[in-house]
Amino acid sequence: MTFLTRAATTVAAALTALVCVSSAPSAAPASYPSFPTALSASSVAAPGLTDPRPCPGQTDVTCADLAVPLDRTGAVPGTLKLRTAVFGAPDAPRGTLLFLTGGPGQPGIPFVQRIRERLPEALAQYRLVMIDQRGTGNAAVDCPQLQREVGSSDTVAPTAGAVTACAASLGVKRNFYTTADTVADLEDLRRALGVGSWTLDGVSYGTFTAGQYALTHPHRVRKLVLDSVVPLDGAGVLYEDALGHSARVLRAACREQACGFDPAHDLATVVRRDGNGVGVFNLLVIASIIDPKLDNPRFGILAAIHASASGDRTRLDGLVAGFSAPSDEPPSEFSSGLHAATLCADSRWPWGDAAAPVEGRERALKRAVQRIRPAAVWPFEPETAGAQGIPRTCLHWPASRPHQAAPRRTLTMPVLILAGDRDLSTPVRWARDLASVTPRAELVVLAGAGHSTQSRSDGGARAAEEFLLRQAY
Repeated sequence: MTFLTRAATTVAAALTALVCVSSAPSAAPASYPSFPTALSASSVAAPGLTDPRPCPGQTDVTCADLAVPLDRTGAVPGTLKLRTAVFGAPDAPRGTLLFLTGGPGQPGIPFVQRIRERLPEALAQYRLVMIDQRGTGNAAVDCPQLQREVGSSDTVAPTAGAVTACAASLGVKRNFYTTADTVADLEDLRRALGVGSWTLDGVSYGTFTAGQYALTHPHRVRKLVLDSVVPLDGAGVLYEDALGHSARVLRAACREQACGFDPAHDLATVVRRDGNGVGVFNLLVIASIIDPKLDNPRFGILAAIHASASGDRTRLDGLVAGFSAPSDEPPSEFSSGLHAATLCADSRWPWGDAAAPVEGRERALKRAVQRIRPAAVWPFEPETAGAQGIPRTCLHWPASRPHQAAPRRTLTMPVLILAGDRDLSTPVRWARDLASVTPRAELVVLAGAGHSTQSRSDGGARAAEEFLLRQAY
């Protein structure tokens, strides 16, 4: 992702656990393509970690490779080599902590040092494990046109050609990047490590992966930390909650800055006049990750919105264009191709699941947008929900094998749910909704925090450590 000065590295650092919305669809219809849907929990032979070596730049962390089948039914041959990292001893007092990063599309290994810095007290008691999930890192899915157009953004809408070119380049392999496939990989990893159970900590899309694993293998999970929650039931792909939440975030920022005007009202004026709702929303999402309080003077977002509403569009239009500019982020840092393949397989769409034929999706999306209450997404318009990148990507993704939903629906282990009240990527309502249906949930909402609270908020890191170190009863 780039912006006005094309300082891509600054924004990439800010997107340490960038988002995505992905979730579980309904069962595949009869028209589903002829790919097997059954997933075995693991291969017959116990998996193993091979080629142990010091991780680059971290000699006290051991990197190794986990070989997993591309297709666990065996119908499509091939294996994938997933890079793993382990820090700490096998006999750590609290056991093993698997930390899952976001996306889908983000690797895990580059963030080992960051997690060590953020959770030092917990990692004095746990062995830390991280993994480059299938299709990420050194073996990332590479779709050059899609990568240039959207980088790591959820909200920038790609061209149909970029989406179909990506799917065509993957061919039949596009069917094997669902979260259920990753859950099976993680179970292989657990067995390779030789642990009977472990604790999982997931951020953004990592919450969906961790949640699906826990719903599939509940007796293998001691505790869960879910930071910046993605709905586990497949909801959220039209981003209505985030669009509506933007008014509260803008007004809170205005109160703190004593801005003297209503930025939400000004935003409503701008997007209705200029039809640039997707671009402005993309700007707000990324800017709120960099600076949840929206007071970074480099951006001057509130003033730019106010000036545009008053007739001077220069500053806001420049910000929108800069944040939506072509990306130079390599797929090894964030794979937009993997993002599309997983997102389109996992999610619950207005047209059904990933197996639904492309013909008819546009009509179904239009009907879904028409059903959105304008007040639910104000200051944006309902049309923004259907025009942003999440539905526009999967609208054109060819019919594919859907994610296989976990066999259970309720998390039964102790769960810490973390949310920032300024998060526009995974709005706080999603966290509250999950907490309300999780019997042993503890919800911590961090005032003034945005996305990825453990990484970007001291309060989030403290809450996670306290939970991880608390004795289980």
